[in-house]
Amino acid sequence: MRRLALPLALLLALGGPADTAGATVKRTAECQGDWLPATPTAAEVMKGEVAFLDLPPVKVGQDVDWRTNPYKNRSWGMVFHSLRWMGRLVAEYENNGEERYLARATEIAQDWVKDNPRGRPASPYAWAEHPIALRAPALVCLSRHVDAKWLKDSLSEHARVLGDDRLYEWGHNHGIDQDIALLGIGCRLNDRRWQDHAIRRLTKTVKLDIDSQGALMEQAPRYAIYVHDRLKVAMTNLKDCGRKVPGDISARWSKLGGFIMHSTNPAGFMVPIGDGGADHEPSGFQNPSERVKVFKAGYVYGRTDWAKPESAFYSIRFGPGTKYHGHEDHLGLTYYAQGRDVLVDAGFHSYEPTRYRYWTMSPEAHNVPTVVGARFRPRTATKLSRTAYDSGRQRYRLTDKAYGVSRTRSVLVNHDEDVMAVLDGAGGGRKVRNIWRFDPSLKLVSNSGGKVVLADGKFKVSLVQLSGCKPVGGQKVERGGRLGWVSPSYMAKNPATTVVSPASASLLTVIVPGTDQPKVSCAGGKVTVQTADGAVGFKASIF
Repeated sequence: MRRLALPLALLLALGGPADTAGATVKRTAECQGDWLPATPTAAEVMKGEVAFLDLPPVKVGQDVDWRTNPYKNRSWGMVFHSLRWMGRLVAEYENNGEERYLARATEIAQDWVKDNPRGRPASPYAWAEHPIALRAPALVCLSRHVDAKWLKDSLSEHARVLGDDRLYEWGHNHGIDQDIALLGIGCRLNDRRWQDHAIRRLTKTVKLDIDSQGALMEQAPRYAIYVHDRLKVAMTNLKDCGRKVPGDISARWSKLGGFIMHSTNPAGFMVPIGDGGADHEPSGFQNPSERVKVFKAGYVYGRTDWAKPESAFYSIRFGPGTKYHGHEDHLGLTYYAQGRDVLVDAGFHSYEPTRYRYWTMSPEAHNVPTVVGARFRPRTATKLSRTAYDSGRQRYRLTDKAYGVSRTRSVLVNHDEDVMAVLDGAGGGRKVRNIWRFDPSLKLVSNSGGKVVLADGKFKVSLVQLSGCKPVGGQKVERGGRLGWVSPSYMAKNPATTVVSPASASLLTVIVPGTDQPKVSCAGGKVTVQTADGAVGFKASIF
């Protein structure tokens, strides 16, 4: 690694910063991007210090060692080699005209180019597909103020890699970033071939990534916010480059906002399905008119109201087999009632290859039924076979063969008098067992006779289980241990009360928020639940 302390005069001789001190610097769209808040401050970078992913700052000094990855974290290494933190300095130069920021940015970028040739990079992250896509716009930004052969050559090399379809991520947010990057270089270097290739590919990828209903196909709703933001950047860049925005891109982008809002609970946070924590709070989107929505991509969402935080909300998963950012969560559900989370998903911890990360992706990390004694078959599709709903009550039936035999779940959600009822069963004479993970604030009060009560202060919730219209006991309750965990945000791991049912030929689970004394009775194939707000009746078979 060479020393990064080139004097400004030498930088100018090498084709570095061309502006003189005190001169007015033109602000450019390439450098004033919405990605800036996610980077370390210019003052921190100038001190040789960077912080990513809410992890403690790291000293990289003046002479950057591009092998640096103190946390051995894949995401950290990717962000480090994206060089967007270098772009922060160029943006600062545009804002205040101080050449020291541009000089330092030039030092960092030129050193990266020198120390990371494609055939012998200092780090495997240097030429991984996503860091390339994120780094290219930062280098385009730098090229707005630095006219140097090494920089033009690097941009051309980035374009060649970005344009290679063998390295392209079709139908994925990374592919969108790759096309934004290729378009940016093509526009900056006035190469229409690169522009055309990026536009053709982006149009196809958007149609693969966002379906005709506006649902994101990556199986993690929180990525819809990222895709929405990045497509806005892509469309703006197309216009700035004098190119027309394809209709398929603008149409699917406009529908994506509805999917984002349907995936958001009454408290304003996105439901943590797939690789997404419970701390993502979308803003600036308009509420759709429907209160119940079934997305054929594999999502059922329902709510009682859009404007009231105390309204009820639920999610149910089905659809194609797991891919991209999805988890093995089919037939899984979440439930929000009376202004708070009741049933929650284990969430997303990180992309690190740890045992816990892989556990969060497994069926056991979700509120699902499992078939006793049968082997789980990953990436199995699940069908939504029946629906019936109105504003006060919704019913669904889902089925798959994820365990080699028919696995069926029927769900009823009753509003006003809040009740959720779930009937699970399996074919071939097999027994089922189910898992129920509650919000971490809810702690065990009692567990007896097939009824489990949890509470958080004055708020109480009851779980009652029946089999063949009779109470079934033997529930196991964990908080921590093997199953009792949730990850509400990146790298977090918190204990949560989790109820595991006994094995039975069929299991009817009734969740009653707001009371520790629900009266649940079953006779003649009909269940009656006495809630704090009144009685609710339904068929024991749900349908």
